[in-house]
Amino acid sequence: MEESLDPVLWGVLSTARIGTERVIPAMASSELSRVVAIASRDPERAAEAKVALGLERAYGSYEEMLADPEIEAVYNPLPNHLHLEWTVAAAEAGKHVLCEKPLAMSSAEARTMIESCERAGVKLMEAFMYRLHPLWTETKRIVDEGEIGELQAIQVAFSYFNDDPTNIRNIPEVGGGALYDIGCYAISASRFLFGSEPTQVKAVLRRDVSLGTDVVTGGLLDFDGRIAGFVCSTQAEPDQRVDVYGTKGRLTVEIPFNIPPDRVTRILRFAGGTPPTDPHVVVHEIAPADQYALQADAFSRAIRNDTPVPTPVEDAVANLEVIEAIFADATG
Repeated sequence: MEESLDPVLWGVLSTARIGTERVIPAMASSELSRVVAIASRDPERAAEAKVALGLERAYGSYEEMLADPEIEAVYNPLPNHLHLEWTVAAAEAGKHVLCEKPLAMSSAEARTMIESCERAGVKLMEAFMYRLHPLWTETKRIVDEGEIGELQAIQVAFSYFNDDPTNIRNIPEVGGGALYDIGCYAISASRFLFGSEPTQVKAVLRRDVSLGTDVVTGGLLDFDGRIAGFVCSTQAEPDQRVDVYGTKGRLTVEIPFNIPPDRVTRILRFAGGTPPTDPHVVVHEIAPADQYALQADAFSRAIRNDTPVPTPVEDAVANLEVIEAIFADATG
């Protein structure tokens, strides 16, 4: 634990799998974050999660947990359509909020969340955990320091297969669909590496007739003549990759988003040689790290030191504005 900094006491809204299987276990190993409570609208599920995760408290409603005066910060992994309601409720209860991506269903909702948190004097951050992993800080450094020349293009692919009609990712009313769930990563990563906002977008998508969600979406983002392209799908072979092209080299970021906490990850830097058959390759190996623990501690550190959160919440608004532009162009 960092000297002189006490751990922030956290509560988790809902027993969503992202929380119980990834975020809460990761936070158990963090330095500045301690999950003490979990809440569910089903008291039995909350009690079961409490025992399984070794937590101190279980609440049978979100309101009960938000009323706990000892809880300082809340992790909100609720379905997208509930982000606004319960982030605002948490802020009004005086809790800092780490909210799953996308921050809201629209940029307008996100601005309302920001205003509520500012009024309450609490911090708010979107949980794009990948940006805090050393894999991405190193990728950003390589690009910014010109090791592949001038950045020209980015290509992102992200997919998995899930056609279960009862799964929230396949229900449009709650914010399901490929673009909201995984396309948002492609947009975020592209904006992160270019360090700017796209000036225009072009997009196509296909909706599943029975589900109503977009199951294949592709987009082109124009960053003043530099291009980011992506495809995301919820009905395709699972995969994820990021390729970055510069004037003097290119990068492949392996396992860019669901980064394993227990294995070395790699950035492959290609430059020179005899491409494409025999290019020169430099491998950047990144030591294992848990991006969820890093995210929790970075947020907790900002709380304890009263400093800005590592990813400004305005970034979430900008990402949602691009999502909205993609939907508008694809359905236009």
